[in-house]
Amino acid sequence: MIDLLQRHIQELVRQTATHILNQGGVVRDITSLGTKPLPQRMRRHKAIHSIGDYWTLHFDTAPRTLTSLNAIMRRDPRVIRWTLLKLADKVEDVAEEGLKAIEAKAIEENILIAKKAPRGQPPAS
Repeated sequence: MIDLLQRHIQELVRQTATHILNQGGVVRDITSLGTKPLPQRMRRHKAIHSIGDYWTLHFDTAPRTLTSLNAIMRRDPRVIRWTLLKLADKVEDVAEEGLKAIEAKAIEENILIAKKAPRGQPPAS
């Protein structure tokens, strides 16, 4: 039963990513957050649900694709609820935020390496 459910979720994610790619978009990241109880019982497609599989899909695409993606999610009986979030107006803005995150992580790693080095010796590169 769980294996069958897992295949349905994988197919839904694959279908969504394929739709974005076919419309000329780019899929940046797919993350499964696992199966969790819903915050409250939800009714969708004439059924009541109390658990759900959570996942995120980061992508870049045209506004027209978002409209068709919303239609797909609305019709699909495997989808209980979905949310689309706009991260920025321009790709450059998203890339700039990503670069800041990468730089912050690199600085954090250098600090950790420096803390692990014995006193009086420079950190190993």
